[in-house]
Amino acid sequence: MPAATDSRILVDAATRDDAAVFQTAPDRALVVTVDFFTPIVDDAYDYGRIAAANAFSDVYAMGGRPLLALNLVGWPRGKLPFEVLGEVLRGGIDIAKEAGAFVLGGHSIDDPEPKYGMVAVGEVHPDRIVTNAGAKAGDVLVLTKPVGTGILATALKRDLAVEADLRPAVTAMTTLNAGAARAMEAVAASVHAATDITGFGLLGHLHNLLEASRVSAELQPDAVPVFPRARELAAAGAVPGGTARNLEAAAGYTAFPVSLASPDRTLLADAQTSGGLLIAVAAEAAGLLVGALKKEGTPAAAVIGRVTGGEPGRIRVA
Repeated sequence: MPAATDSRILVDAATRDDAAVFQTAPDRALVVTVDFFTPIVDDAYDYGRIAAANAFSDVYAMGGRPLLALNLVGWPRGKLPFEVLGEVLRGGIDIAKEAGAFVLGGHSIDDPEPKYGMVAVGEVHPDRIVTNAGAKAGDVLVLTKPVGTGILATALKRDLAVEADLRPAVTAMTTLNAGAARAMEAVAASVHAATDITGFGLLGHLHNLLEASRVSAELQPDAVPVFPRARELAAAGAVPGGTARNLEAAAGYTAFPVSLASPDRTLLADAQTSGGLLIAVAAEAAGLLVGALKKEGTPAAAVIGRVTGGEPGRIRVA
């Protein structure tokens, strides 16, 4: 990507942040992001809800508030009825309403495989942007949703699990990160960095945050919340290709203890959809943040590690 040269560009792709931020006035900046993917569940309505929550998540991760969205659709006309697409779009619209945003249009193409997502646009005060480049040694790392969605979805596709096994993950994936964003705002001065956990998994997104912040981290694997049955299904081999690639990449910047079992390593690298926020907060405010998250009813409010000095981007799993 070309280097940003305009002073109005406050955040671009250079730090691998969740969204771009463009200043439009002294007290206002636009947060813009895009995300779409193939179905992760069988239910069309839930698929739409998950895709929309996933798109808006990047706005929340930047400390922003959603304003509007545009649909992105790939649909196999002649193979899947348009009524099914209608259910997908209805799910996206319902999540947008929950976020206080408007769906104002979009674009569709004929595609052999269904795809759905959104361009999501939000706003934030330029002084209140949360990026992944501000973490400091001594910060505490807090995670707001369990991990394991990739493993559960793969297990369903391979008939190793049933829809009921995926239900807790669907509930979390359709939960907006709005509550987590409000909790961050409650302790705003003490939140130094944040990102949401999606395709690169917990280790990959933490690595990006650490590299951008020029710090390293220590992770407590037993403190990381995990969806029911995810560990068992990882041990049974329900590992998506993206997760396997994440784990391979993580070997270059992560030090695992010999005693850590293979399923636990896999979960730390599992490719997530509509995952939680990973927040770096000053140690003295960690309790306040966790309390605020619990008050908001986020799917998790777990202290999973701490930021340390050392080689930027390195992760030591304790």
